[in-house]
Amino acid sequence: MPDPRFFESLPPLRVGELARRIGGEVARGGDRMVAAVAPLASAGPEDVAFLGDRRFLEALKTTAAGCVIAPAAASDAAPPGAALIVSGEAQASWARASLLLHRPCDLAPIPVAEAAEDETVRVEPGVVLGSGVRIGRGTRIGANSVIGPGVQIGRECVVGPNVTVGFALIGDRVKLYAGVRIGEAGFGAAGSRGGPVDVPQLGRVILQDGVTVGANSCIDRGAYDDTVIGENTKIDNLVMIGHNCVIGRNCLLAAHTGISGSVTVGDGVIFGGKAGIGDHISIGEGARVAAGAGVLANVPAGETWSGYPAKPIRQFLRETVWVSKQASGKARAGKTDE
Repeated sequence: MPDPRFFESLPPLRVGELARRIGGEVARGGDRMVAAVAPLASAGPEDVAFLGDRRFLEALKTTAAGCVIAPAAASDAAPPGAALIVSGEAQASWARASLLLHRPCDLAPIPVAEAAEDETVRVEPGVVLGSGVRIGRGTRIGANSVIGPGVQIGRECVVGPNVTVGFALIGDRVKLYAGVRIGEAGFGAAGSRGGPVDVPQLGRVILQDGVTVGANSCIDRGAYDDTVIGENTKIDNLVMIGHNCVIGRNCLLAAHTGISGSVTVGDGVIFGGKAGIGDHISIGEGARVAAGAGVLANVPAGETWSGYPAKPIRQFLRETVWVSKQASGKARAGKTDE
């Protein structure tokens, strides 16, 4: 179930009605009631899950979901006790189901006194605080910032001007500099006959104690699970972190680093400026990613990778020297021919 501090649950639906509204066909269980959406692995008896890729066929076979949405070719793998909606665009149908069962809470602004732990909280002009916001002792919120409904901010934090924070739980001593965007919807789209369909992002962002986020950087909330930034990690200006990423403790991310969705980063990792990381990649503890590197494979702990596509730095340097020698040799040969 999405966090009720951030998402409102809408009335439950019968599977038959749900199928009609999302463009699927009921194969069985049309009278069953469903109340939420969830991934296959964590879905329960009142949840709707989906199979979008045959890689997750085993998860479909063992899911506890009350209803599953799957293509016709995979319908035999659905648990016999689950209601089944057959759809040729299962992920898009699930996205439509998400919109019918959940929606973000309204902002519903509240006064500072209702949100602040005590009088040491400072809120500058133009700040908007949503319903359910809590702000810890000694925290300062800069001018024209918007703190969305349900957000929890710890003690001794600094939130700069023109910052937006939503769908987030923030620890103590966190610094968010000017223009930071925390908790925007992650980039997710599902193909359908009518064109791409936005996949609702129902997760959160968790910033642990001591995190710093530089000006105009963006950290997206999870698609369903959380995006997590570990304790004391320092993020430079103009950094992008996609949904479902888990970044370890004491990491350093230089400006213009871009991390795609569902990346896992160990403790103490350093990213040089303009490093780019592909989705669903793991980077081991203590690894280094050089400036401008494009990482398309898992990086083992303690290694330094460089280049595009990135590879261990010694290999990258050997190949660079070899290419340089080949180019120099051809240039000399060309001059001799002349």
